[in-house]
Amino acid sequence: MKLLIVTVVEAFEKDILRLFKEAKIESFSGSEIDGYKNHTSVVRTSSWFPSQKSGVESSLFFSFTEDENIDLIFKLIKEFNSNLETNNPIKAVVVPIEKSI
Repeated sequence: MKLLIVTVVEAFEKDILRLFKEAKIESFSGSEIDGYKNHTSVVRTSSWFPSQKSGVESSLFFSFTEDENIDLIFKLIKEFNSNLETNNPIKAVVVPIEKSI
C-alpha cells in the first residue's frame, strides 16, 4: 500500500475524478486549497488589506491504494497532461507507507 497525493486546478477537478474511477481508485479524500506558482509575486502583491485572493483555486486529493492502481493513474494523468493547452498540469506523487493501523 502507498499514499497517492494529487493536486489539480479547479477546472480539472471533474477530470481527475473521472481518472480515479478509470484507475479503480474508489476510496479517496479531497480538500480545496489555494495554489501558488511564484512566491516572489505573492510577496510583492501582499498588503494589509488585499482586495483579492492571490492563489489559484485548486484541489488536493489523497488515497491509500495499491501499486497497480497507482501505475494506471500515473499513465492516465501523463496522457491527460500531454493534451493540455494550459500551464497547469495535474501533479501526482507517491509516498511509501512504512506502517499503518
